[in-house]
Amino acid sequence: MDLGLDKKIIIVTGGSKGIGSGIVSILAEEGAIPIIIGRNHNSILKSVSNYRKKGYEVGYAFAELSDPEQCDMALEEILTKYETIHGLVNNAGINDGVSLEKGTHNDFLNSLNNNLVHYFKMAQLVLPELKKNKGAIVNIGSKVATTGQGGTSGYAAANGGRNALTREWAIELLPFSVRVNSVIVAECYTPLYEKWINNFDNPEEKLTEIKNHIPLEKRMTTKEEIANTVAFLLSEKSSHTTGQLIYIDGGYTHLDRALK
Repeated sequence: MDLGLDKKIIIVTGGSKGIGSGIVSILAEEGAIPIIIGRNHNSILKSVSNYRKKGYEVGYAFAELSDPEQCDMALEEILTKYETIHGLVNNAGINDGVSLEKGTHNDFLNSLNNNLVHYFKMAQLVLPELKKNKGAIVNIGSKVATTGQGGTSGYAAANGGRNALTREWAIELLPFSVRVNSVIVAECYTPLYEKWINNFDNPEEKLTEIKNHIPLEKRMTTKEEIANTVAFLLSEKSSHTTGQLIYIDGGYTHLDRALK
């Protein structure tokens, strides 16, 4: 299916690794011009170089997303070069383990700043261009907002906020035909997930246990499966879809855990 994303300028925060890299890859294959924003210079430059070697047009801007001034400068740089923006994928974040029992007040605030506040900041910055183009926003979220996890109050709160903002923005932007949706991730094997699973005494045993609780095919969701949904939601093929929280998780979040 041709999604009609050819030459569309789409920002992907945290787009050089993990789920973000999967999204950038699919968008590039669809003919879009994804723009990676993040702080890791080496990772971003390596990623962009690899895409360009394959003939894809992929841009970038450096920013520590928790710093609003750096976000401002990144957007200014992008608009100077590309002149407009058609879509935004808010993706960057980390499950930082700020818990109720051991986290401090400042830890909690920092977790919100690192996982939620820049979603608002980036959306606000690109909004004038999205209104001109009847563009779209896709927020990447986590099932932790729905199920909880334990020991990660900051991340859970941030993801609850992402879900709430998705619905709030969908309503606020109805007059401009700007669509806003969220793709919710449960178990997807990324470098950050690998780091988390390795905290357990027996990582392989824990990973097998998790897979066995995923109803559809007893396997992890791939970043490509998430990316395909994101690309669809950014495209005009989903022109009457807004305010939705879409779980790409093989039934992990909502289907009966008694399933064998």
